[in-house]
Amino acid sequence: MALTNIDGQRLGDSVADKLGDRNLIINGAQTIAQRGTSDTSVSGQERFVTDRFLTGIVGTNSSVFAITQSTDAPTGFTHSLKWDCTTADSSLAVDHQSKIEHRIEGLNVAHLGWGTANAQTVTLSFYIKSNLTGNTQVAFNNFDNNRSYIATFTIDAANTWERKTLTVPGDTTGTWVTNNSIGLRLRWGTFGSDYQTSSVDQWNAGQFMSRDDSPINFSSSTSDELYLTGVQLEVGNTATPFQHEPYGQTLAKCQRYYFKMGTSFSLHGHTLTAATDPYKRNYFPFPVEMRDTPDCDGTSTISSGVFSTGFPNYTGTTTFAIIDTDGTAASFSTTTAFDADAEL
Repeated sequence: MALTNIDGQRLGDSVADKLGDRNLIINGAQTIAQRGTSDTSVSGQERFVTDRFLTGIVGTNSSVFAITQSTDAPTGFTHSLKWDCTTADSSLAVDHQSKIEHRIEGLNVAHLGWGTANAQTVTLSFYIKSNLTGNTQVAFNNFDNNRSYIATFTIDAANTWERKTLTVPGDTTGTWVTNNSIGLRLRWGTFGSDYQTSSVDQWNAGQFMSRDDSPINFSSSTSDELYLTGVQLEVGNTATPFQHEPYGQTLAKCQRYYFKMGTSFSLHGHTLTAATDPYKRNYFPFPVEMRDTPDCDGTSTISSGVFSTGFPNYTGTTTFAIIDTDGTAASFSTTTAFDADAEL
């Protein structure tokens, strides 16, 4: 039987939807929240709730936000990042920053060729919801914060999920990091006049993060809130359907930058060299290789043996270790609330 009436466009869309790893954003659906599902007092600092999406309340800024992994989400999604102003700052000082920021590792954007004549165009798409309507933006910034593209859009309807699509030409100048440092910053939010510009939807020199034509101030009232999910950045000038991936795959990507080990575990000592070696090393391998040597936080409780001071005694990108110095067999240590942080 001959096949007829095959819609080539629809077939192409179907294939494109199934291609893996076209999304340069990690945890764009806000499903992973290793640190917990809420932080009720983010003020004067940079913090995470959902993995890979940093909330920054910095500069001359007295606002306070409650950040939540919310179950309010558009059709096809289960979670969003909720940004809720609990203490307002309507003054909007010149250096004010109230932002959601996603930092992409340089190794993951090196193929874009930004900073060269072959710079590739990208398309950003996402779902957004707010009680506020009007002008706002997403800023594209490099590691040094001296190249900026303010991609503008409008929130058209209050308290309604809207999908936005923004196409950005690749930057043919400037310096764009291609190692394991920050290759690209994406920023949503409210910024003071130091960071505003009228030169929008084009590349600029300098650190700009906002349009200047009456942008929304998401920190102007305690009724202000913002929801974000379905964030996707891909090569080309067309937004494809959001790339949903297995939960474990997204978790593993997040663990390259931050890993939290449950509530408690035991590490048992092992002699790893010759029998005359007086040291026992308690090694714990990370589930994936981390971006860089992480900062480790935890406590070590000694059940037997004499352990070196500090926790841990050794840390690398794949393993950390606690070292026993008395040479007795079967020494071990239990640790609670251990985490390793290698965030950009």
